[in-house]
Amino acid sequence: MDEPFDLPVLFNGEERLFPAQLQQLGYTHRILVNVNGIDVAFEPDEERNYRAIVDPEKTAGSVPTDLLKAIAEAIESIVK
Repeated sequence: MDEPFDLPVLFNGEERLFPAQLQQLGYTHRILVNVNGIDVAFEPDEERNYRAIVDPEKTAGSVPTDLLKAIAEAIESIVK
């Protein structure tokens, strides 16, 4: 179940593939996505929407907020 997969994301009019991995955590899960060499964890919140968890020191502005939103939307479209 922890097999890596490519996550297709539509961003700025083009489809991009990001390496991802589903990780089971007890009764919940997270999806670890490699965005431009930075691992970003996406976890479901109370309303089953996905939020990005990013170390701000590692990103240093290299991951646009709009891209994180697009990835979260792509995950939600697959999961729901």
